[in-house]
Amino acid sequence: MSNFTSRPVLRWAVPAAAAVAVVGAGVAAKTLAVAAEPDLPPRTAAQLLVDLQTARLDGLSGTVVERADLGLPAIPTLTGEQSAELTSLVSGKHTLRVWYSGPDKARVSLLGTQGQSDVIHNGADTWIWSSKDAKAQHFKSDPAKADDKGPAGIPSDLPKSPQEAADLALKAIDPSTQVSTGNSARIAGRNAYELILRPRDTASLVSEIRLAIDAQEKLPLRVQVLAKGQASPAFEVAFTQVSFTRPDDAQFVFNPPAGTKVEEADPAKIEEEHQQKQPDLTKGAEPKTTVVGTGWTSVFVMRSSSPAGADPAEEQKAQDVINQLPVGNGGRTFNSKLFSVLITDDGRVLVGAVTPERLAQVAADPAAQLK
Repeated sequence: MSNFTSRPVLRWAVPAAAAVAVVGAGVAAKTLAVAAEPDLPPRTAAQLLVDLQTARLDGLSGTVVERADLGLPAIPTLTGEQSAELTSLVSGKHTLRVWYSGPDKARVSLLGTQGQSDVIHNGADTWIWSSKDAKAQHFKSDPAKADDKGPAGIPSDLPKSPQEAADLALKAIDPSTQVSTGNSARIAGRNAYELILRPRDTASLVSEIRLAIDAQEKLPLRVQVLAKGQASPAFEVAFTQVSFTRPDDAQFVFNPPAGTKVEEADPAKIEEEHQQKQPDLTKGAEPKTTVVGTGWTSVFVMRSSSPAGADPAEEQKAQDVINQLPVGNGGRTFNSKLFSVLITDDGRVLVGAVTPERLAQVAADPAAQLK
């Protein structure tokens, strides 16, 4: 795969982990799309998979549009149409600018009506900046330490480029996945092949994942995730403009705007805070986890108790969010078009790309008791 995935901060450069892996507009639109298909030499699904695995990315810049229509419950913390907050990517439409110039230089800017958020990685330096908050965090990695690859806590786990979305989708390929080709397309003014991944197990909420692959550069230009019974993508991330020329080095230099409060992140302090949030294994708080099932319909099950010294205020905030979820299937349920979550009355959390009813069935399975 490309160097985009070689470091955590570059991976910052689509749905949450539970969604595993995203705009149709009816028969008329489909007819127009077919008419506009570029005439490309035929390539098999196997050839396209090899293209994705062997493609090289030396440089890139462009505009990415991310659309999420997951059908999430109406909880204020989950909304954020056109927000510049990185955590808002789970809902609505968002525009990002991306630049990439090798494994040590990458930048992503989330543009919103209320401001802009940037992550800039340049060698040993990583900046996370919010124009709305007028704050910037600076992380300094130690090149002498092979495992020091910059900050791991980049906001939002949703992929923010077709490359990252494709990386996640390709991880789903196993015997439970049917792989085929689709129609050719024009994406961001470039010719593209289409690769389609479908679950063989019809119980999955995911209908299919479509990857549009640049015919020349062999890199993803668009990724769409469709939910069962839906004609339009529940999630989509796509280039609307792209260049495969290396960006100017000036794009990776961060000069804090006037009035910006700069925080020099202390790696030792961050590690200490991380350790404090971890369960106290000496007091029996080690999380218990298991996976029931396989492939697209597998269900992740977790049971954990609060770590020693947990902040009561933060615990209450989490409980307040849970209390907003509807009651059913033996607990509190959280479901979207692509995945469901069940928080059982006995404290377990079940997540999978299946219905809440299926999660309730798994919760009753002896293998999911975690006693």
